[in-house]
Amino acid sequence: MSTIVECPPGRVCAAFGVDEGELEPFGELGWRTGRLTLLPVADSEQALWLARSLNDVHLPDLRIARPARATDGRQVVGGWMALRAIDGEPADPEKSTVDDLVLVSVKLHQALAHMSRPDFIDKRDDALARADRMAWGEDEADLDDSSCARWFDLLLGATKPVPLKDQVVHANLYRGVLFFTDAAPAIVDFRPFFRPPEWSAALVVVDAIADGKADVDVMARWEHIPAWRQMLLRAVLFRLAAGVLDSDTGEDARERLRHAASTVSRYV
Repeated sequence: MSTIVECPPGRVCAAFGVDEGELEPFGELGWRTGRLTLLPVADSEQALWLARSLNDVHLPDLRIARPARATDGRQVVGGWMALRAIDGEPADPEKSTVDDLVLVSVKLHQALAHMSRPDFIDKRDDALARADRMAWGEDEADLDDSSCARWFDLLLGATKPVPLKDQVVHANLYRGVLFFTDAAPAIVDFRPFFRPPEWSAALVVVDAIADGKADVDVMARWEHIPAWRQMLLRAVLFRLAAGVLDSDTGEDARERLRHAASTVSRYV
């Protein structure tokens, strides 16, 4: 079930030159008008890094929502940042496939390969950051006794070290790409992690499985990606741990995570 974030306060709208009355929800990500999308910021250092870094990224055959400054030059105001609107006629979301998203992941991460590791990566301690470290065996998996935690323990035993290179990656591409009928796909809501790009592609597939949009056949189509089965394991472990650590995860979401874990277990 989608959750609409709280509308930005009037002072934030005024700072970015946005008419508060024209705002409309932008999925689960934030709010938008015709020219700007306002997104809540949980980590100011990360948001400022995004604002600086995304302006310098060249993406062949892709587009990315570029940060916009407030009227006084700030990039983050009252816990919100703004992205410039993406032009184009939105495509029917039912016509874009998981394979399309994996291709976006491959292209995006080729363009990001030169980026250095952001300093804030090591400072983060939110649920996603802790889940990431648990999934890669860098932190002890101190999880509760739920069924998701038991799936985590079971699948963790099947992981092996992989000789893949870490880089800046997007950890929410399944919900962070917009498709258009008359223009290239656009990437929004960039969530940076520092892991192998193959992991980001696997995360797209795992998220699609949890959403009922993919199955074993989709996993098999991308078998040529290096260390693919191990990346699927790390991806589903990441989502399982995050689902346990996030107190807002409902039973429906946990059931979808268990379905993803069961499907991945049958493939790997």
